[in-house]
Amino acid sequence: MPTDEITAAAAGTWTLGDRTVNRMGFGSMRITADPDPARAVTVLRRALELGVNHIDTAAFYVSPGGTLGGGEGSPRYATELIRTALAPYPEDLLIATKVGPAYDADNGFTEALTPAGLRAQVEENLRRLGRDHLDLVNLRAYRRKPTSVPLADRFGALAELRSAGLIRHLGLSNVVPEQLDEVGDIAPVVCVQNAYGVDSYREEDDVVRLCRARWIAYVPFFALAGTRREAGATGEANEAVRAVADAHGVTPHQVRLAWTLHQGPHVLAIPGTGNPAHLAANVAAAGLRLTPEDLARLD
Repeated sequence: MPTDEITAAAAGTWTLGDRTVNRMGFGSMRITADPDPARAVTVLRRALELGVNHIDTAAFYVSPGGTLGGGEGSPRYATELIRTALAPYPEDLLIATKVGPAYDADNGFTEALTPAGLRAQVEENLRRLGRDHLDLVNLRAYRRKPTSVPLADRFGALAELRSAGLIRHLGLSNVVPEQLDEVGDIAPVVCVQNAYGVDSYREEDDVVRLCRARWIAYVPFFALAGTRREAGATGEANEAVRAVADAHGVTPHQVRLAWTLHQGPHVLAIPGTGNPAHLAANVAAAGLRLTPEDLARLD
């Protein structure tokens, strides 16, 4: 499957709030892992050249050691790499970020649950990205895990920042359906980000259908890594994925991404990589059309 002729536009578009984006986007979690920040900058710039106009990030996407913005061993933040690579930002670029988890050099990774803590994270994202507003902020909700601050209060704090102009649109991450109802009267939810893939987290099928019925974008993460999650994807594939890949002359990763996009016009893909060749292959999956027989076999 040629990769140099296919751009992210081949996947079609979806509207996040008042912004239209190509359904094939880019996730920035893995760009901090490369010890050479210049490589990450190259990948980010190439993503835009390939038609990506939706980048997913978070201030807690960070590698503790690196050279960006400081001396040897200083943290590498995905948000700062994005700023270095892409600012001044194109008008059609939407950058989505997340709040909830937090990172700082003194305390490592922590959780922010209070309105003040969430505001501090929004301000950190603004500072590291070099912006006066955030296009889209997803609140990590932790599903049914009990927290000291109710979800509605946390989402309400972000809604106040939206009213103040610091945030344009809001979403939820790691949620169950009833949590959508819990915040539905506070502010519009334009997207849901949950773990989901062709052979993992298939209990999410109902959430995908619910989001489509409510005209909410569904943005799955770990579509390639599956249950390996932060450990990343491998070259292994189950029999069905491998068979479909062989039939189309593509890679199993491309089949996984194509399957993701085939789950509905509201489903957006955000595969991440720090490798320019993998980036081109991921974007090329936007043009892979699976047959009904393919989809039946994968399901």
